[in-house]
Amino acid sequence: MSDASLKPADEFDAVRMVVEVLKALKHEEQVRVLRWAQEKLGMVGVPPAVPSGGTPQGAPAPTGDIRSFIETKNPRSDVQFAAAVAYYYAFVAPNRAPEINATSLQEATRLANRERLASPSNTLHNAVKLGYLDKGSEKGSFEINTVGENLVAMSLPTSGGAAARPARRKGKARKAK
Repeated sequence: MSDASLKPADEFDAVRMVVEVLKALKHEEQVRVLRWAQEKLGMVGVPPAVPSGGTPQGAPAPTGDIRSFIETKNPRSDVQFAAAVAYYYAFVAPNRAPEINATSLQEATRLANRERLASPSNTLHNAVKLGYLDKGSEKGSFEINTVGENLVAMSLPTSGGAAARPARRKGKARKAK
């Protein structure tokens, strides 16, 4: 593309250009590209782009309610819970926060009506070891990374109940007579 073709006549022309470039990508890729573009432009506090009438794939509607979010995602371990909490605060919460700490994780257990963690600090460090979180800018703070984002957005359920995975058969299959 030449420099002249990258200069939109107005905002609507800019939107048409962006849509034209993105429409060849899958939905997840579109969301990721828009998020990266926002980060590149320094628009960190801007809510993630969402198609009209919908939510990003794998993400429940932003209700601002951590209890509903956690119930929807149904994390099966404390480490998955920590990743879901970090995701919630980074992308869904009305007052977004890019980092969490042991205190905010323990508070999330109360708000989500979940059993309190014996050692929220250890849970956060284990989430780092498993690759779901990164250490934050201050001692004792942690932020979700792309692996953790994928876990929460793609692997954990998107509606209450079990994840959309095929059921495994238990035991050996019987031969038909």
